[in-house]
Amino acid sequence: MITEEGIVEEVRNHKAAVRLVRSSACSGCEHHGSCEVFSGEPKVIEVPNDLQAEIGDHVEISMPEQSLMKISLFVYFFPVVALIVGAFAGQMWAESFNMPHSPASIVGGGLAMAITFWALRWFERSGRVRDEYHPRMTRILFNEPPRHQSGDSK
Repeated sequence: MITEEGIVEEVRNHKAAVRLVRSSACSGCEHHGSCEVFSGEPKVIEVPNDLQAEIGDHVEISMPEQSLMKISLFVYFFPVVALIVGAFAGQMWAESFNMPHSPASIVGGGLAMAITFWALRWFERSGRVRDEYHPRMTRILFNEPPRHQSGDSK
């Protein structure tokens, strides 16, 4: 199980917007230069609020490793395969019409990869993706009360 810590920033409609917190494991990770969490930009994800967490709660977000591997297969492997198959199909198409091979391969590969990305995005937005592929809030670690602005002196 892959786990991350986050802070609930917003709660609405049985969902929670959680800002992921960079963990101490990030500093030793070989991928910290390309990771969105390490980049300094806050990464906010939306998860079901099954635990009724409130704004300011530090929560644990987790996802099964097997699910992450399957998602990686869809997102990285299938578009590359589509690129190769599309390039090959473009080359075959160019041969049948006595056209230059390179431009047809580039167009065929790009088109096949674009169709694959579009299909993956449509599938994800259609709601047909099983819950096992979505991160879940597994426990509330503690609550940090909201900080007062420096101008508030009540």
